[in-house]
Amino acid sequence: MKTLHCEIDSDGVALITLDDASKPMNVVSADFIDEFIAVIEQVAGDAAIKGAIVTSGKPHFMAGADLNYILGVLGSALTLKQAYEFSQKPSAMHRRLESCGKPFVAALNGLALGGGFELALACHHRVIVDDAKAIVGLPEVTVGLLPGSGGTQRLARMIGVEKSLPILLEGKTVGPSEALKLGLVDRVVPAETLLAAAREWILGTPNPVRLWDHKGYRGNNGLLNPSIVEIMSYRPAQIAAQTQRNYPAPIAILDCLFEGTLLPFDRALKLESKHFARLMCDSVARNLIRTTFVNKREAGKLRRPPQVPKSTVTKLGVIGAGLMGSGIAYVAAAAGMQVVLLDRRLELAVDGRQYSVKLLEKAVQRGKSTQKDAEAILSRITPSADYKDLAACELVIEAVFEDMGVKAEVTAAAEAAIAGTALFASNTSTLPITDLAAASARPGQFIGLHFFSPVERMPLVEVIMGKNTSEETLAKSLDFVAQLRMTPILVNDARGFYTSRVFQTFIHEAMKMLEDGVEPAFIENAARGAGFPMGPLALLDEVSIELPWKIVQQTKEALGAAFVKPCAYGVMQRMLNEIKRLGRRSGGGFYDYPVDAPKRLWTGLAIAFPPELEQPSLQSLERRFLYIQALETARCMEEGVILQAADADVGALLAWGFPTWTGGPLSLIDTVGIAKFTAECEGLAKAHGVRYLPSPWLRERAARGQPFYETPAQAGKAPAPCAA
Repeated sequence: MKTLHCEIDSDGVALITLDDASKPMNVVSADFIDEFIAVIEQVAGDAAIKGAIVTSGKPHFMAGADLNYILGVLGSALTLKQAYEFSQKPSAMHRRLESCGKPFVAALNGLALGGGFELALACHHRVIVDDAKAIVGLPEVTVGLLPGSGGTQRLARMIGVEKSLPILLEGKTVGPSEALKLGLVDRVVPAETLLAAAREWILGTPNPVRLWDHKGYRGNNGLLNPSIVEIMSYRPAQIAAQTQRNYPAPIAILDCLFEGTLLPFDRALKLESKHFARLMCDSVARNLIRTTFVNKREAGKLRRPPQVPKSTVTKLGVIGAGLMGSGIAYVAAAAGMQVVLLDRRLELAVDGRQYSVKLLEKAVQRGKSTQKDAEAILSRITPSADYKDLAACELVIEAVFEDMGVKAEVTAAAEAAIAGTALFASNTSTLPITDLAAASARPGQFIGLHFFSPVERMPLVEVIMGKNTSEETLAKSLDFVAQLRMTPILVNDARGFYTSRVFQTFIHEAMKMLEDGVEPAFIENAARGAGFPMGPLALLDEVSIELPWKIVQQTKEALGAAFVKPCAYGVMQRMLNEIKRLGRRSGGGFYDYPVDAPKRLWTGLAIAFPPELEQPSLQSLERRFLYIQALETARCMEEGVILQAADADVGALLAWGFPTWTGGPLSLIDTVGIAKFTAECEGLAKAHGVRYLPSPWLRERAARGQPFYETPAQAGKAPAPCAA
């Protein structure tokens, strides 16, 4: 067998060890299901076998479903019937395990999540190792699904619906002690006694029967429990408010819990599979799995030049001790690097180091770090005002003011001090890397590394290739991002690159809506309804309207006669020069910020930008926000600014919070259908302006029916039975 092996001791106890040699963690796959069904029948059919222990030969028990395999299934033309059958096979496997007449014990030697924990729930007894890393849970909701192998029904019957809600609706995971308290496991033991404890239970429990299999069993859930009725009366509305009805999985889970606990267990399992099938056939699950898990995990790996040996940065230089530079210094020191944090005056560099001091003080107070570890991180950050201190750095990142002249000065000063083999990177968010590299004596070793603020909470790095950036520089830069345990996307040089360029369409569209007479509160609600984490007018106040205005002016100066005013040009000009409300830091912008009350939209907006009597529909505004960004992303693909759909989608979700339910702007186009999307953009262009016009390239792609992600059928191959 490829995924497990079974040994039987002299007392007739079978030890089933999950150990797929082809993978770093055990996962639920097609091969595993077939092999585990066979071993259940072996245990059930051999009178000499008294029971079985299920454990793992790896450091962890089982990490759940193989998401690459799931994605391959989702990429095919899956019918509801096929999705139902897909769920029913592992569900039937678990049901056979618990009703075969032999005791099964899950000996959890490490984490057990998703399908792995569903297997443990199907066992008659659960023993877990006393290790904080041995977490258990059912996080399927985070990928747009629900536990489809009996997880919702066993959990609800074992611990009750109320206790099940955080685990199922939030994907909450818990450690051994909390799992024992909740009733998710039956015993917590030291690692060295794990198998002995499991074996002892088997020999003392010859014929276990689950609660729900006892004749006359009636649970305390469903309509029999008034508190459950109360939960079901308000929780759907609460979920709708939280998700804006963009995520179907939480409501499906509630339906499973409420309806399933009213039914006999076997009928409840079929109900669960029906709900699972509907989610499997919904685009949200596919989009979430592909972008937030598979593509995010693979980001940067496929584009790294393989001929360049792997490298590590032991000493990093950061020039500019402001918010961005201080954040970069912190994450690098936390990853184990020595960091020189340099500014024009030593006191500024010392102040920048204080950023790390404050972060670490909070981490210690919250129990997320020890004082010893915090002091070790701080000891790796050296403030400086002397470029000579950069001499031993393998990589230097400048994070100074967004000005070509200032950046040219620090580039020359740094290169005069560092080794000839060292790399130099700019943290610019919009200035072309090739233009910045003109100040470098070694443009092949010059690259863009665009971090996002706050750096310690934003896991994305936009890696920007200048025209002269070498393959070796790219490889070493991707290795550096991997050292930081952050996610890279690779972008070719262009003004605004990818993330800043597309993000601007979001805030510009909001300002244009305001100018067109849309109620400001309606604009904000439409953005949040589409799934954006924050309204664009509130976001503009946070960054200050001066920032997008400055970017526009830099673009105007660079492009000259080729410059085209963005749709929000007039609104920005008025807010800055006539109305003089720049944002939160200047006292107010689109919002007022009372000292003793929450922020509120500025009442003067109604005078400055009078609303029309007839307002557009909420859906039309949501579509405008989503489509303008998706269209600009497609333009970036057309121009070669971004080369992979995966990078575009991962970048959009991580950089500015493009709604995760869409999977990203290019996944959105594929979900709508490229032909339909193009036609709807042409309609938007007639109603709102030429910025919505799809290019001939996109029209031709739509005519060919060519999506941005090929399905297995379009690629000319069937999904692998279990891709690694």
